Amino acid sequence: MPQHIQLDIEMPDALAGFSLPEGVHERLQTLLDRQDQGERLSPDEQREAEGLVDLSEWLSLLRLRASRVWRDDTANG
Repeated sequence: MPQHIQLDIEMPDALAGFSLPEGVHERLQTLLDRQDQGERLSPDEQREAEGLVDLSEWLSLLRLRASRVWRDDTANG
């Protein structure tokens, strides 16, 4: 059974703008486009793409949670 913990951390205002840098996003898009076109990625490229997708999803989750916290804080006072 998963365990849950709650941490209170201060979220910097700039967190809402966190995203993959443009060059990193372009690299990920290139890898995904090649894969979508049926090209087989090397094992290193596949790991790179998976890692970049994970990072992108993690940053998106942080942005969503930060916006929810700020919205709740604004609504409560």
